[in-house]
Amino acid sequence: MALQPPPEGASGLTGLREADERLLNDGEVLQQGEPGIMLRTIASAGAQLRESASMAAEARLSALADEGRPRSVVVAGVGTAARTGDILATIAGSRSVVPVIAYRSPGVPGWVGAADVVIAVSASGRSPEAIAAADAAARRGARLVAVGAPDSELASLADRARAPFVPIPRRAPARVSLWALAVPVLVATRALGLIRLPEADLAETAARLDADAERCRPGADSFVNPAKALALDLAGSIPVIWGSSPLAAVAARRFADMLSTNARYPTIAGDLGEAGRGRVGILDGVYGGLAEASRDIFADPKAESDVTRLRLVILRDGGFSGDDGPVEGEPVAVELRRADAVAELAARRGVRVSVIEAEGASALERFASLVAVPDFASVYLALAHGFDPAAVPAVTELKELSAP
Repeated sequence: MALQPPPEGASGLTGLREADERLLNDGEVLQQGEPGIMLRTIASAGAQLRESASMAAEARLSALADEGRPRSVVVAGVGTAARTGDILATIAGSRSVVPVIAYRSPGVPGWVGAADVVIAVSASGRSPEAIAAADAAARRGARLVAVGAPDSELASLADRARAPFVPIPRRAPARVSLWALAVPVLVATRALGLIRLPEADLAETAARLDADAERCRPGADSFVNPAKALALDLAGSIPVIWGSSPLAAVAARRFADMLSTNARYPTIAGDLGEAGRGRVGILDGVYGGLAEASRDIFADPKAESDVTRLRLVILRDGGFSGDDGPVEGEPVAVELRRADAVAELAARRGVRVSVIEAEGASALERFASLVAVPDFASVYLALAHGFDPAAVPAVTELKELSAP
């Protein structure tokens, strides 16, 4: 049986659900061709982390500490590469004495100079933004670290600047290389003395990713596979993904990236703190409470409406990011109360809610626990609609139209 979109005439979420579950529970079909490669690559996240940590160790990043603490750390790149800067910023936390900036434009900020560290990240080693950042850092005398594909333009530039380079085996698409790219960024920052990253944290995070990959494997049916269940929950909806902490907000934006690219779903993502300042108003709108108010009260309550609805996903994190690791306290309690309040607010308006709880002792492991299942869910949702998540025609076409 080949992957096919929902049958013609299937309207609303009910038709989608029937097609989704039939496809998602056929493990053999899911593992065929490019979709199967995509699932296997996501399942290798734990192995990626270990491999990347080993390569970072071989790059002798510890030499970065010879010149002392930098004035700032700029992580330069776009897409998944830029997310590594967001991860670093949240793990460093508000207690970091050095600013950490994820920079997504070509080059580096105008104030960057010899007192700063620039980490240029590109899975392909060809990103114009990362190349321009590395070149600017070298010209200004900033300490440079480069992370990317071996035998690439970025690798050559790092060699000319005599800067550390961490070679990451190329995996396509780049979005499945999050862990391979993020670990060298974290290890480099640890070498500078800016974050605590014990080897045990890396090992436990890799083990967590392995365990979640096993739970989300293609052969596991949707009633025991959390990623397939989440994909079914999101089918036919407009996902709204909010994180209860800065760390969870980065995971929420990562989930939105994956849903947009893999499953072609429009999404809203961000921090619950921002949502509480007005964005919760969407729960009252035409895809939220208003749709519920217009529902036929005499309709079968078990039947799914054909009206597109919001689906709220809350990433709930009970830890605190920072040098001292996870700490319970009043800021965390406030964030969790807000998460529970927003879930109740949504329920009162008939908007269904999925909650993913962060697990793990370290900030890195908690982040992994919020990313692993959603990564798989985005691929399963794509496959349920008959899309190949590995190929995004709009991206290819945009590159062609934007070429000089």
